[in-house]
Amino acid sequence: MNRLGLLVLLTVARLAHGIWNNCGWTCGLRPMVSDSTPDDYGLTRIVGGRDAKPGAWPWMVSIQHPWIPGSNKHWCGGSLISSDWVLTAAHCFDLIKKIGILNVVIGATQLTQPGPGAQVRKIKKLLPHENYNESDITNDIALLELNKPVKCNPYIQLACVADPTVRVSELQNCWIAGWGTTTEGAQNSSDRLQEAKVRLIDLQLCNSSRWYAGKIHPHNLCAGYRRGKIDTCQGDSGGPLMCQDMNADSWWVVGITSWGRGCARERLPGVYTSTQYFYDWILAQMGLSPFENAS
Repeated sequence: MNRLGLLVLLTVARLAHGIWNNCGWTCGLRPMVSDSTPDDYGLTRIVGGRDAKPGAWPWMVSIQHPWIPGSNKHWCGGSLISSDWVLTAAHCFDLIKKIGILNVVIGATQLTQPGPGAQVRKIKKLLPHENYNESDITNDIALLELNKPVKCNPYIQLACVADPTVRVSELQNCWIAGWGTTTEGAQNSSDRLQEAKVRLIDLQLCNSSRWYAGKIHPHNLCAGYRRGKIDTCQGDSGGPLMCQDMNADSWWVVGITSWGRGCARERLPGVYTSTQYFYDWILAQMGLSPFENAS
């Protein structure tokens, strides 16, 4: 099966630590931040949230549009999953006619002052899911091939994509991050990366009559809190929902920020595209075959 190649690749990647001058054999690590940080750090929200530390989420990507008003030009988020591939949401490109005008910024925390560790790339190829449906936001996943590979450094690391062996529903330490708006209806995105801890919400509960009432699909994840108040918002689309491995310091990208009704409302948590559900699709789009990549 196609999943075997990436599964072996990611398994090796989790064991091998720290070749920063390329992105070959490490993923899900945060060399600039200790993962012994207490669980309540950042327990606020992207809506009105707390600044992330520099390098806190080194696979975070800002997709930027030059025509957006304001200084940072941020449009959508994404996750760097190889030196030249970014995982994001298909709906980010509903209104984009020419992807060549977009910039992809990797390794920044503050967008107006990205720092010496940041790198900028153009998009060589956009691959939205062939069954993405704009009307009901199904199959909301896309891959971007960059025009030139990035070089990993302490501020730029690869994300680990949740593979079929990961027991996602059992993961406890889960976080969201992004440069989106910090209040519902706000016009300007955040200049500094925001972060917040969230909880995975049972899909059946999330789809129940007093919550999303049947609008959640099997390929979705819900994350946030019953009471609301902590959530992703406009501009966070495409960014990662991340959970720490139960037996290691490494992190999995388990979801892609997709949609939600408003921001941080009670019983209306953020809705994410499950990366595990689309694992085979991701593998195929990147052109990974089982054995040559494992080697």
